Amino acid sequence: MQQVETWMLIPFCIMLLTIAIAPLLAKRLWESNFNKLIFTLIVAIPTAVILFRHGLGRALAEQLLFDYVPFIILLGALFVVTGGIRLNYNTVATPWVNTIMLFVGYGIASFIGTTGAAMLLIRPLLEINRTRIHKVHTVLFFIALVANCGGILSPLGDPPLFLLYLRGTPFNWFSSMHDEWLMVGTVLLTIYFLLDMYYFRHKEIIGVRHIHDDEPADEDQPLTISIKGMSNAFLLGAIILCVAIINPGNIPAMGREDAPLYLRFLREIALIVIAWLSLSTTRKSIRRENHFSWEPITEVAILFIGIFTTMTPALMYLNANAASLGITSPAQFYYSAGALSSVLDNAPTAVAFHTVAKALPTMEGTTIIAGIAEPLLTAIALGAVFFGAMTYIGNGPNFMVKAIAEKEGVRMPSFFGYIFKFSLPVLLPVYILVQILFL
Repeated sequence: MQQVETWMLIPFCIMLLTIAIAPLLAKRLWESNFNKLIFTLIVAIPTAVILFRHGLGRALAEQLLFDYVPFIILLGALFVVTGGIRLNYNTVATPWVNTIMLFVGYGIASFIGTTGAAMLLIRPLLEINRTRIHKVHTVLFFIALVANCGGILSPLGDPPLFLLYLRGTPFNWFSSMHDEWLMVGTVLLTIYFLLDMYYFRHKEIIGVRHIHDDEPADEDQPLTISIKGMSNAFLLGAIILCVAIINPGNIPAMGREDAPLYLRFLREIALIVIAWLSLSTTRKSIRRENHFSWEPITEVAILFIGIFTTMTPALMYLNANAASLGITSPAQFYYSAGALSSVLDNAPTAVAFHTVAKALPTMEGTTIIAGIAEPLLTAIALGAVFFGAMTYIGNGPNFMVKAIAEKEGVRMPSFFGYIFKFSLPVLLPVYILVQILFL
């Protein structure tokens, strides 16, 4: 098999730059999923041809079959099932209510996954804030807290942690990062509460009103919630069990190269069945109330097949050359894994740096977890999960939350606007503090 050459990284750069720039230069054209599909095919097909001609076609096939397909099926199943759960409420979008909702999402993300928590709560959060003038900041903090950072305590929380779990990390080990989880959650929730209080007190022109009537809201009204579509709550639990149980670690036959396709994709088959059950058994009125549509998941499926295809040579290049970059300390692994997780999908990035760490010598007396020094494993896990919030493409749920918010009329920042207005001034200082205190 031939080595990856640097020029093979050009399609990936084009893919990222287009995602970043197209909404600014050609907003109307880029809004169409069909146009996104055409662009993705224009970039991805030549990349696939190049890889096959250079003897790297198997790597691409494995990337798409065993990374992209499970990734999009899991996202799709969570999208369908959570879209059938309707949270009815009697409250107003005060800073306390919004902060409580973000706190709840942050708390459950490690147990139902960042994707599950994000898809479950983003619609009711947007609806509660429908009459608020300033709500973009709420969606931005939601992406950081619920769609990313909250998932650090369990391998069910985020895909990179699940892949590290499959590589030998004990299930309960991830809870050892509770101090980092608590610190990041406390700081970001405090910043959000103060910012939302400022907007609520000084920037809301027409004031906050009840969602279901035109009477002025009672700011002290408590948050009360009822649920429709409870069968989907059980299906959501079934998805969690599928991810936790149906894997090669528990069913070794799934990991054999000669295993039949139905066995290798047993988890994905189960997830498809669960999604079908949700679509078949949920009343259509519930999805209408949730403003459910297929556009957000379609957009993610289209763009991420381009990302997964074009990033294949980038990941191979990293695996071949990262060991020579002098990355040895926990801080270096933290920032390196974090930087790449911001622009690559964070799951394969975590695997790549785990591979790099396994090649490093370990000092006598160092605790070894999953074949690498424990401080390095902590750094990789934290960097991959936390920094996935630095861009819209750092983690799958980010793009879905953005798409759903825009579908509901929220004017989200551009790719670069997100980075320069939120990630760099708000998230990066918090992440630096994590490194100073814990790594």
